Amino acid sequence: MRTQQVSVCMCLLRVPLRTSRRKSVMPPSGIKINNGDFLESSDGPDHSPQNSITSINSISSLLKEKFALPFPAMLKKKRPQEYKLRAFVGILFLSIVFLVGFAYVYHQQVLQRAYFKSIRFNNEERIVRVFSNNGREIMYGHLGMHLGGDQAFRCLPNDILDDRSVCMEWMHKARLYINYTEHIGVRCYHVTWESLTSDFHPTDCYEWSDGHLYGGGQTQKMAWPIEKGSVKMSPFITGDVRQHEWGNVLKRYFISSNGVTVFVDPDTPLYVSVNSDRPRQFCLQARHDDFAYVYHSTPFPQLNYSICTSSNMKSLHSFFSEKQLWDGLKEEDLNVINSLLTEPVWQIPSSPGSELNEGAIYNYTEDVIALGFLRQGHVLLSEAWQPHVGDFVLDPFRFPTMDETIDIIHRRGFRIVFTIQPFLSTESTNFAEAVQKHLLVNERYTEHHIPALTRYKDVASAGMLDITNNKTVPWLQTKLKALVDKYHIDAFYLDVGTAYDMPHYYRFENQLTNPDQYKTIFTDSILSAVEVVGVSGAITRPKAPVFVSLPPFASSWKSMQSIIPTVLTYGVMGYPFIMPGAVGGDYRDSEESHAGVTGNATVMGNRSSESGGTSTHLPLPDKELYVRWLQLATFLPVIRYAHLPSKYGDERVLEMAKVLTALRLKIVNPLLVDKYVKDALEFGIPIIRPLWLLDPNDPTCHLVTDEFSVGDELIVAPVISPRTYEREVYLPAGVWKDGIDGSLRKGNRWLHSYAVPEDKVAYFIKMPDDTRF
Repeated sequence: MRTQQVSVCMCLLRVPLRTSRRKSVMPPSGIKINNGDFLESSDGPDHSPQNSITSINSISSLLKEKFALPFPAMLKKKRPQEYKLRAFVGILFLSIVFLVGFAYVYHQQVLQRAYFKSIRFNNEERIVRVFSNNGREIMYGHLGMHLGGDQAFRCLPNDILDDRSVCMEWMHKARLYINYTEHIGVRCYHVTWESLTSDFHPTDCYEWSDGHLYGGGQTQKMAWPIEKGSVKMSPFITGDVRQHEWGNVLKRYFISSNGVTVFVDPDTPLYVSVNSDRPRQFCLQARHDDFAYVYHSTPFPQLNYSICTSSNMKSLHSFFSEKQLWDGLKEEDLNVINSLLTEPVWQIPSSPGSELNEGAIYNYTEDVIALGFLRQGHVLLSEAWQPHVGDFVLDPFRFPTMDETIDIIHRRGFRIVFTIQPFLSTESTNFAEAVQKHLLVNERYTEHHIPALTRYKDVASAGMLDITNNKTVPWLQTKLKALVDKYHIDAFYLDVGTAYDMPHYYRFENQLTNPDQYKTIFTDSILSAVEVVGVSGAITRPKAPVFVSLPPFASSWKSMQSIIPTVLTYGVMGYPFIMPGAVGGDYRDSEESHAGVTGNATVMGNRSSESGGTSTHLPLPDKELYVRWLQLATFLPVIRYAHLPSKYGDERVLEMAKVLTALRLKIVNPLLVDKYVKDALEFGIPIIRPLWLLDPNDPTCHLVTDEFSVGDELIVAPVISPRTYEREVYLPAGVWKDGIDGSLRKGNRWLHSYAVPEDKVAYFIKMPDDTRF
């Protein structure tokens, strides 16, 4: 090596220079000898500016003399050793680059493949990639968003679990457990973060480059799919979407159209955000706070969830759906389900300024019978049947002979349902007794039993029953049984409010890690003593025959457009039995109404009952809105009326109501009762389904937000905009019979500018694939 370098240098030294004096010459850049000293001439170093070969004159002379030589002569001047050296250095450089790149890629692949099949994890960058069966990336996640570049260490032996979980720790911040399980066709990846300090909130964010995300619950703008809207990082608890991020029915379950689900453990103090910091990003966080998650089972937050994947979202959703909902179902329960599906629910309104009374109930049922085409059903009374909320007795002034009236209602073929709630007004006759017996939720930071107060609808001050107290449940059950025995009430509807209706500084006898657990305990406690047909909110599916209500919707076109996404979301979350609100809307929102309705809209008063449940003061909705809303409700599991169609004094409205009633009796009810109720009870799949459940591999089905399917064989495309008489309709693969003109329609395509007159609703019945006229 030294010989070659000396040869190169001597070659350069033989080049004539302007001066006769020898000068020190540096070898080619980057060539070093022994300890890195550059080769020098034998005369020793001379660094004077006049003698340096790097001076301008010397370089100029050198170049002139070099290029003055003929080209062949230049080639002769180069010795073979110089080319060999340069070739060797080049090959060595390329080899190093290749080895470094290969080592990096190999290192990354080893890290990602170390633990999982189809779900890869990089423990240095904390990156999770979920892959489909054919190797396509379907979800990308970044775990531990707030850990920065901190180094991960293997857990100490005492912290390692015996379930084959991989354990990693970030000193004094967090510990991560990862586990993997596989079921038939379903692979699951389990993640558990344990905070090691109170100020670290485990946060994992996932992104998807394509596909769509569903589930969770109703959001403020009720986007379907979820990525079309946005939710800021907020506690995952029930609320009123007019004020809070999430609605009245939730489930910690999300599913992607790419065949990925995310389940979050019920004990996790969960916060969720969607598209908050960047588009198509979905984040989970564990955080303790002073309201939603003030009580907890661990000193520091824990984030515990699972990611599961399968071949497609239909099979995945079916795998996780609750099976055998019929378990424990009695024959009379099945009769209640069938009656709610086939007969209307009558929600009796009253005019603004007037109160619900016995005569209003009697006359309303009489008007229903006078129509001649509407079937009897359940008469639903709001909580206004009490003198004060929480009395649990009928107002003797407004209902002096209610036992006789209920007897008449029964003979007419109706059932009577009373709305109850877990709140007691401070003016209630039961409030003092409840305080004395310590039956109410108490203030958190007091030593004595001081009841914590809150607001409930129009009640400015109310206490809340502590359903975790062993004394409270028997006390309440006794009150309700007395009502049933005296008035022969058929069932109750539970208006449980939302998490935000609870007192802010609540303290239960037995603490709840999630404030929404109250709904489940309250519903189960009442259901064990008396009949219940509906509940206003839930976080877990109540036992049949209890139906879960949609949130109250304003009487506006904008609200009507939210019904289908909400119904589909509830179905995907595992609530097959749902009860929509009143036809035409549950209350009047002046801002929405003025923005969306003009023309023959009826002038209405102020709304009431804004926080959920049933409304007593409900003015007559806009006529066109009422008709289009009724067309939509005809195909939903339950029809709930507040205003009868005869109240418009328009024969056309009455005739359209007759036609829609006949349509439901002939086509919809047989499908509901004879087939899809059984499917829901056996397999837990929704009755009202999104189009992608018919064909999960059709990408267009995921883009349709204003159509739905009753089971697998009836597609409905209602008009949900004012003064609209045509619309776009998409039909999945197959042969479909047009419900308006009876023609056959080939599926897997759009029907553009499909005509839908005001007295018609677009629906299509699935036919055998070989059907031809």
